[in-house]
Amino acid sequence: MTGRVLPFGPSSPIIQAPMAGGGSTPALAAAVSGAGGLGFLAAGYRTAQDVRREIAAVRERTDRPFGVSVFVPDFGAVPDFEAGGEEQGDAAAVARYRDELAPEAERYGVTLPEAPAWDDDEWDAKIDVLVDERVPVAGFTFGCPPPEVTARLHEAGTVVMIMVNTPWEAVAAAEAGADAVIVQSPGAGGHQAAFLSPPPSWEAPDDLPELVAVVREATRVPLVAAGGIMDGADVAAVLAAGAVAAQLGTAFLRTPESGTHPVHKAALADPRFTRTAFTRAFSGRTARGLANRFMAEHEASAPACYPQVHHLTKGLRRAAAEHGDPEAMALWCGRGYRRCRDLPAAALVEALMKELAAARA
Repeated sequence: MTGRVLPFGPSSPIIQAPMAGGGSTPALAAAVSGAGGLGFLAAGYRTAQDVRREIAAVRERTDRPFGVSVFVPDFGAVPDFEAGGEEQGDAAAVARYRDELAPEAERYGVTLPEAPAWDDDEWDAKIDVLVDERVPVAGFTFGCPPPEVTARLHEAGTVVMIMVNTPWEAVAAAEAGADAVIVQSPGAGGHQAAFLSPPPSWEAPDDLPELVAVVREATRVPLVAAGGIMDGADVAAVLAAGAVAAQLGTAFLRTPESGTHPVHKAALADPRFTRTAFTRAFSGRTARGLANRFMAEHEASAPACYPQVHHLTKGLRRAAAEHGDPEAMALWCGRGYRRCRDLPAAALVEALMKELAAARA
């Protein structure tokens, strides 16, 4: 450790997960931070200019610390079509998937992009924003930032947190300069953060406290637990397993400050949606959400090509939302979605802390 400390105390170890695609808003991050937790903005799918504006919007609402989360690009996936090989194979797979989705496009009245391309989600520009704005916390998922990026952030006084799924990734994150590691379980909603292939014998514990305990044996970097945490008793369980804080995303989806689409919010309480499942049908990368028609019909053929598939389907998903049809939306959420509470974010943080105190007692 370098002397940087996580900007929350043991009395309020609640972190609001960054939810890319609209769920995270300045109002939500500010409300959670203002209530004593740590709110997060999601830089994914935003322009660097938008991220800068959202940082300013949080600071207009609160003077408490907050975080900004960034997707780490898979620079090994940068296309080199002149070289042929795997990149051309990916393009062909995406083209075949586009053909499969043509009836979906007709159903919702949209035009699919001809050849959605790989991009780095404005990586360099977003890092510049984080450094310029001296954000209190920077979170990273899908990989580890290069050492020079971590060094720049540390020089700006920023705490660096990296999300992992396995002990091996936790070790890599610590070596990359992480001040804390976010341990994500298979029960988490949205995209899994995995970036290193584990040994063939590895089976991730389904139980989050157990996973935290396993990762705790691999590294001494402070751990934050994420995945399926919905109430204070869940928070108490991961703290007892060795985490210093709990990160909750699904629990905040139905708060009024959340930017989650109203159709998505309604689906969380709709009895026709009975389970969650992993899919790459919407983005090309494994993510957990409510099982719906689109997932059932297209999961088997969706190529593992992120972010090309994300760009291919985003118009479809937007049109489905406009039609009020949750069956073709990416309804990201964790396994505990039925325990979502329709409360203001600050009230939810307060309820979580009361439940945590009761569980500890």
